[in-house]
Amino acid sequence: MEGLLRELAPQALGALVRRHGQFDACEDAVQEALLAATQQWEHDGVPDDPRAWLVTVASRRLVDEFRSEQARQRREDAVLAFEASPPAPVAGGDDALTLLFLCCHPALSVPSQLALTLRAVGGLGTAEIARAFLVPEATMAQRISRAKASIRGAGMRFELPPPEERAERLLVVLHALYLIFNEGYATSAGPEAQRAELTTEAVRLTRLLHRLLPEESEVAGLLALMLLTDARRAARTTSNGALVPLAEQDRGLWNAAQITEGVALLTRTLSRAHVGPYQLQAAIAAVHDEAPTPEATDWPQILALYTVLETVTPGPVITLNRAVAVAMVHGPRAGLALLETIADDERMAHTHRLDAVRGHLLELAGEHARAREAYMRAAGRTASVAEQRHLALCAARLARDT
Repeated sequence: MEGLLRELAPQALGALVRRHGQFDACEDAVQEALLAATQQWEHDGVPDDPRAWLVTVASRRLVDEFRSEQARQRREDAVLAFEASPPAPVAGGDDALTLLFLCCHPALSVPSQLALTLRAVGGLGTAEIARAFLVPEATMAQRISRAKASIRGAGMRFELPPPEERAERLLVVLHALYLIFNEGYATSAGPEAQRAELTTEAVRLTRLLHRLLPEESEVAGLLALMLLTDARRAARTTSNGALVPLAEQDRGLWNAAQITEGVALLTRTLSRAHVGPYQLQAAIAAVHDEAPTPEATDWPQILALYTVLETVTPGPVITLNRAVAVAMVHGPRAGLALLETIADDERMAHTHRLDAVRGHLLELAGEHARAREAYMRAAGRTASVAEQRHLALCAARLARDT
């Protein structure tokens, strides 16, 4: 039921915002409706039309809130009209997709656009969003609060932007969908290694976006990246939820249909003039997916793609991934040397990833004592229980070998 509620939440919020335009008040009403659904559906069962149920309950909460305010008289006409005719869906559209573009309005700063989108459309908590951006939770809470206030003050309309404005918002929309997918595929906190409801919703919205903008190569690239990555989901964990590294996965469990679709999308989009970061990442994923065995992986090609990607979108996370490719092509010590170039980057202070990769490369280099220390540091810095267990097991294995 949690997955269903997460999928329906942005659609219910979109329906309310489209009618009333008061983002923060609508979000509060939807949160109350979700809480009521959790309690009532567990006892009575899921209703025949759960989306309509959420919209109705949230609408009533919102109407009650309107009536309790001093400005009731000014709003009375809107309330009566709403009670008489609940909002109808936008013809040919999707409320969650429209909500996505609203959150990415250019009146907001880009960081605020992303944060608000992850909160409203992705359903992520403040702590999860902060981890995605490698910033403190308090900083992210302030960012989200300011974004809501800006939407309220600017009176932004709930509608898809005209074609001339879409390009301006598209980069942020794509980044938000990318982050929602990543949080689902590699959950940053809690007992679950993966949250399929997030990856499913990210793929669904990206498909809708691709249908809306079929000529946008980076939209197709992002969809290809999601499909090629999600194709490995069934092999990524064991039956008891333990993480399985890529090199140890049973490739027979990979979703062949998703790989075929993703490669076909990528092939079409790479034939166009402009190649962006999502297409490059999709190309890297395709190289992994098309290798019949780990030993057959074309690591020189992956390294070349990461080198181009780092030029297009430089950043410590890209460098971190390139270091692994460097290690596979030129040896672990070359990869470790590259890691040192980002060791003092303050953005790495909010993630366990640097120490996790360092531990892996030190293990490949035969420095088991140092590798064990790095694995233990990484385990202590991640909020993901599955990651903690995996890293602790890596450290324990090396302790037995030393």
